[in-house]
Amino acid sequence: MQETTKTKNRFRLAAREFRTLSSLAGASMMTALNVVLSFFTLRLSELLKVGFSFLAVAATGFLYGPLLGAAAGGVGDIIKYLIHPDGPYFIGFTFNACLSGFLYGLYLYKKPVKLWRAVCAKLTVSLVINLVLNPLFLSILYGKAFVLISTVRLTKQLVMFPVDTALLYGMLRLLERVRVRQTGGSLSR
Repeated sequence: MQETTKTKNRFRLAAREFRTLSSLAGASMMTALNVVLSFFTLRLSELLKVGFSFLAVAATGFLYGPLLGAAAGGVGDIIKYLIHPDGPYFIGFTFNACLSGFLYGLYLYKKPVKLWRAVCAKLTVSLVINLVLNPLFLSILYGKAFVLISTVRLTKQLVMFPVDTALLYGMLRLLERVRVRQTGGSLSR
């Protein structure tokens, strides 16, 4: 019961982030960083890319919550497509970007940075989005076998998961230190 109340309160706080100018400005800057980082994505094939723009989406979820994280993820995906179309537009990928920001916010918003939390957040995004939804959408879009796409992506996830998780954890620790300094020692703002 108490955990349910904490979760409801966290969602209320996350919804309030939409009304705070500093949160909107910060989320906008993270969205811009998301777009910039996407230009440094390594495209290995039509079905496989390696990039680090997820860090900006995760930072948005961590700092501003699952709701603003989802909005920033979706807006960032649309802006990236408008600036540099990478194949046909598909709404499923925008949904994935929103879901990614939401999941990072769900795991990280208003919570102390812990390695296990970073692992769980990245693992959930990797399993749900990178290994299920993305291959499903690529299969629909390109008419390739879901199993084939999933196999290729599983290999990439196995290689990149430790790297991505280490980067995510390092970034979260840095953001936590900056936030604690700005708030005078308090984790919450």
